[in-house]
Amino acid sequence: MNSFTILIVTYFSLAFGSRCGIKNGPMLDEFNRIVGGEAAEPGEFPWQISLQVVSWYGSYHYCGGSILDESWVVTAAHCVEGMNPSDLRILAGEHNFKKEDGTEQWQDVIDIIMHKDYVYSTLENDIALLKLAEPLDLTPTAVGSICLPSQNNQEFSGHCIVTGWGSVREGGNSPNILQKVSVPLMTDEECSEYYNIVDTMLCAGYAEGGKDACQGDSGGPLVCPNGDGTYSLAGIVSWGIGCAQPRNPGVYTQVSKFLDWIRNTNIDGSNVIEFII
Repeated sequence: MNSFTILIVTYFSLAFGSRCGIKNGPMLDEFNRIVGGEAAEPGEFPWQISLQVVSWYGSYHYCGGSILDESWVVTAAHCVEGMNPSDLRILAGEHNFKKEDGTEQWQDVIDIIMHKDYVYSTLENDIALLKLAEPLDLTPTAVGSICLPSQNNQEFSGHCIVTGWGSVREGGNSPNILQKVSVPLMTDEECSEYYNIVDTMLCAGYAEGGKDACQGDSGGPLVCPNGDGTYSLAGIVSWGIGCAQPRNPGVYTQVSKFLDWIRNTNIDGSNVIEFII
């Protein structure tokens, strides 16, 4: 009898039971801060986390991120460059920094995995994974995972949603309540009119400006509807010129270009199941 080993990679997108990307509240709408948006409802975007820097007087919001499963968060590499895990904490289930709802979950970060080809000067490959010290308690209404997209983003078109606690205007203050804004995806050809981007980036926004991510939203999610009531992580807030300026759309890390990297990242063997037959 022959023995052989089968290795099965457990995909992050299957980690939260049978469903991911479940948005609580109304489906995609034209949200009329982020810049040009409005306050999200409590628990509306359960995959959104606040990435916080630990200091001697506590911690403070620095960037956003998205929950992939109970132990992993994805964010932008530029948010964690030069950081040690002990410098960071994540806050899940948050809505209003000034109000406790009982849904909040804090977790320490024990590992930071930046993409090996991240380039600071151009923000190419601007993606990083954070390993949490303890698993999050995934709940139906407050803390949940976001779906990963397919190998390409061709199925996404029209409007998607950006969320975060970033400034509500360029150079302005940050809100305490999570904000959301609806922005249209741009084709590469449309984006090339404004920027010289590479194929691992995507653009979203209006040519006339007015709605955009801003300072403090970096690392957070750009999510697009799948057509079945769920959402997938199309982009990670990466860079732009100013906030919501005409002819300067937001630029995002295109998550579909990094699926193999995400799925193959394996620090302790926990995402590989071994069967002996």
